[in-house]
Amino acid sequence: MTTSTSGTDSGTGDSEPTAPSLPHRGHWRNVWARFRKRKLAVVSLTIVAIIYLLGILAPVIQTHDYQETNLFKTQHGPDSENWLGTDRLGRDIYTRVVWGIQTTVIITITTFITGSLFLGVTMGLVAGYFRGKIDAVISRIGEVISAFPDILLIILLAATLRPRIVEIARNIEDSTGISGLVSSGIVDYLVIGIALLPLSWFGMMRLVRGQVLALREAEYVEAARAMGTSTPRILFRHILPNVVSPVIVAVSFGIGSIALSEVILSFFGLGVQPPRPSLGVMIGEVTARGNTSVSVLRDHPEQLLAPIAVVWLMIFCWNIIGDALNDVLNPRAR
Repeated sequence: MTTSTSGTDSGTGDSEPTAPSLPHRGHWRNVWARFRKRKLAVVSLTIVAIIYLLGILAPVIQTHDYQETNLFKTQHGPDSENWLGTDRLGRDIYTRVVWGIQTTVIITITTFITGSLFLGVTMGLVAGYFRGKIDAVISRIGEVISAFPDILLIILLAATLRPRIVEIARNIEDSTGISGLVSSGIVDYLVIGIALLPLSWFGMMRLVRGQVLALREAEYVEAARAMGTSTPRILFRHILPNVVSPVIVAVSFGIGSIALSEVILSFFGLGVQPPRPSLGVMIGEVTARGNTSVSVLRDHPEQLLAPIAVVWLMIFCWNIIGDALNDVLNPRAR
């Protein structure tokens, strides 16, 4: 008497083995249920969502043009017209803060998609699965890059790349008649993204590589190889879905550091350039004036505290979210 087994074709031996690929929908419902029990994490997620929504909707919710100056109303305190007051050029601080948030959101998302997620996860899959020389080459390259002090390497790359990228952009504008590549901030986003790329992928690569080294010896992967399943299908259909949880945790921790790096670059004048608003530029404009920053803090603290509060909230909330996700996604932490 024969019994048919689910997931196999009776009488044939060429069906692909069932692998614990994409986690069941119920798994993510359980994760969300456990996450909701952490009230501080839920509050942090709400705050982050509100901050990012402010940045995305900046063109709609702005009260002034971020370049608009009013020399008759410089360093004016908050009122009904300027909710957070004005800076030394009479520009609306609230408008510049929400546009600065948008700058941070764009750079954070593009850096993570290209760096950590695409390059880091792909390199981690390849290094962990193939091992040997491929693993050695990828790991050594990452170790050499990570040996440099983080912020020093970022500043060095940004300072070196910016003049060349700006020159290329201006040549494109002159030859094609397209204007606004430099003034729109696209070049600034590109410079910061490239400067952050070398440091954003290696940590993710090591994390994914470690997971893949264990998963490649799993029985369902061995069975898939024995049945002639292609390597890309094994990597992306059977192995990748099982490293999603640690990747999500790593991303939640890394977003805060990426946002801080963008602010630091803009603070040193190597990131987003005026007139495009940036939280780092706003902080730098106040603190770079020497002794006058003391009087500004005393008489007009909103000029410095507003962008600093946003940066602090983003970093703090993402760390809280990362801790909570680590607890609910890591079985050893529960």
